[in-house]
Amino acid sequence: MGTLCGHSVGQQLAFGRALVLDPELLILDELTEGIQPNIVHEIGDIIRRLISELGLTVILVEQKLPFARRVADRFLILDRGRLKASGPMSELSDDLVRQYLTV
Repeated sequence: MGTLCGHSVGQQLAFGRALVLDPELLILDELTEGIQPNIVHEIGDIIRRLISELGLTVILVEQKLPFARRVADRFLILDRGRLKASGPMSELSDDLVRQYLTV
C-alpha cells in the first residue's frame, strides 16, 4: 500500500490504528492539511485503494478541492448543518463551488 513518508507521525498513527480495527467506515477530516503535495497525491492513491480493494466507505472532509475531486466519487455540501447540494463528483460544477465553497 505504500507509506506516508513526511506525513506527521501523529496522523500516521491515528490512520494506522483506525485501519487495524477493520472498519467499514472511515471519516477523514482534513487529512491533507499541512502535507507536502507529493505526499497528498500518495494519500489519495491509498484512499482510492482502500475503497476499491477493501470496499471501505470513506467520508472525506476536505478543503483542497482538487484532492477531493480526484479521490471522491460523490460530494455533499453542507451549510450550517443543512444539505445544500449532493451528487456524483462529476456534477460538482464551478457554479456550486462559487456559491457554497468560495470564501
